[in-house]
Amino acid sequence: MSDRRVAAIPVRDCGDPLFDVHPHGLRVDDRKRDPARAFAHVRQGVLARLLHVQALLPIGVHLLFVEGYRPPALQRLYFEEYCGELARAHPNWLAAELREGASRFVSPPEIAPHSAGAAADVTLVDHQGRELDMGTRVNASPEESGGACYTDAPGLSDRARTNRATLKTAMSAAGLINYPTEWWHWSYGDRYWALQTGQPAALYGPVELPQQRKPTSR
Repeated sequence: MSDRRVAAIPVRDCGDPLFDVHPHGLRVDDRKRDPARAFAHVRQGVLARLLHVQALLPIGVHLLFVEGYRPPALQRLYFEEYCGELARAHPNWLAAELREGASRFVSPPEIAPHSAGAAADVTLVDHQGRELDMGTRVNASPEESGGACYTDAPGLSDRARTNRATLKTAMSAAGLINYPTEWWHWSYGDRYWALQTGQPAALYGPVELPQQRKPTSR
């Protein structure tokens, strides 16, 4: 996401609303659960494609939804925390180097696919809900995983490589784009998607989750 060509893509938001994926039949993991259940929301176009993915997977294999929408303020916190981690590991790096380094794993808030409701972090589970071997855990950083978080990382076991290929085939067929630093991260309609697919503009830009109305007293 540090590529300037991504930031240069204009946004022409089509206005698709954010939907909670829970009522739509997807398996949802709670590891990123927040009080507002923001994590379980994605744009309507993304949800439709995730449902298509589930229909494309082999019998007995299921998509596990881990995280979708991320409020811009939370994305900013994640970005700043990772910049701090890199600064401690590389005390001689300049601010521009820290930003570029951080952008390879955590998107800058202004262009983050998650904050546009355009991205979903997913993995695969079997019919009993057990996560398949994907080579690393979801959200493993390059430092933690020794680079195995990269989608096409060398040195993976045959099983992990096969499982990643299964995920990639279904997600790509449904029209989602992978961010190659993170095998679990797929998006549709954001600036990175637009750049990779040759679209003139992104369909989705940063958005705030509407506040749930509280019932009025009578």
